[in-house]
Amino acid sequence: MNHNQIIQWGIIGCGDVAEVKSGPAFQNTSQSALIAVMRRNGEKAKNFAYRHGIKYWYDDAEELIQNPEVNAVYIATPPSSHLEYVLRVLQAGKNIYLEKPIGLSSQEGYQMAQALEKSSSRLTVAHYRRKLGAFLKVQEILETGRIGQVRLIDILILQPASADLIARTAENWRLIPHISGGGYFRDLAPHQIDLMLSWFGRPTKVHGLAVNQQKVYNAHDVVQGIMEFPEGIQFRGVWAFNIAPKNKQDRCTIYGDEGSVSFSFFGDEVSLQRPDATEKYQFHGLPHVQQPMINDTVQYFLGNGANPCPLEDAIAGMEIMEYMTAK
Repeated sequence: MNHNQIIQWGIIGCGDVAEVKSGPAFQNTSQSALIAVMRRNGEKAKNFAYRHGIKYWYDDAEELIQNPEVNAVYIATPPSSHLEYVLRVLQAGKNIYLEKPIGLSSQEGYQMAQALEKSSSRLTVAHYRRKLGAFLKVQEILETGRIGQVRLIDILILQPASADLIARTAENWRLIPHISGGGYFRDLAPHQIDLMLSWFGRPTKVHGLAVNQQKVYNAHDVVQGIMEFPEGIQFRGVWAFNIAPKNKQDRCTIYGDEGSVSFSFFGDEVSLQRPDATEKYQFHGLPHVQQPMINDTVQYFLGNGANPCPLEDAIAGMEIMEYMTAK
């Protein structure tokens, strides 16, 4: 593709995530247009299309995939259908922007990778936090050595049973393992683990413990993970979804030998602590939070830049989650 071409998108699964976080971003990005949407409930697909000024709507994914005007597809359905749709879209020779988690398992990811390798299509995973201002600031702090040599990473994601970090849906499919892959941990941890992979590379060791303490749904509600990254960097993460509301936390602190940097994965502040001072950086939320990632994805599809999140990175993240929850 070249500078004069336009990525014409179709969305499979125009639900709550596509409504605000991503859908409008396809329309607001240069050299990009959202022209088709699909949802199993045709009336809801029609309503989405009407409200967002979209030309085509469907209740059958194959019709969207085969639309000759569509040259890229955003797969925004629950994880259990990702593999099927990825294979079908690749067979049609079209590019893919794939929601996380990429599927039910790393093995599904490898099936996608094999099909992608045999195709001429391109695929980017929607780990959009890589492109948000707060996390780019953390990356800059790390790369410029402002906290010295990194020694330890500590993550605490502590939430009540009705976790308010989770997007609301009519059916809470995130707690149905054969649809989601395994509870809130599988839905939220990809955000944190992907950032760690993008900053520190692939871990050399991974261990974990996982338990279902509440036993009110069939998935782990507490997961602990430890990892070692290259150069001996240590990592500890705790994800608990059964904590009293007053004790909830969403915090990562990265400790170095000359200071530390702390931030929230769902907040808007980065705090840099050094022996002589504390610096705080504020970031304003975006109306459509996936906009920067979609912009870079469009340019990658057009041949004007690198892949902002390759499939192999997301597969590595899936493998880490599997290690942490293995019995």
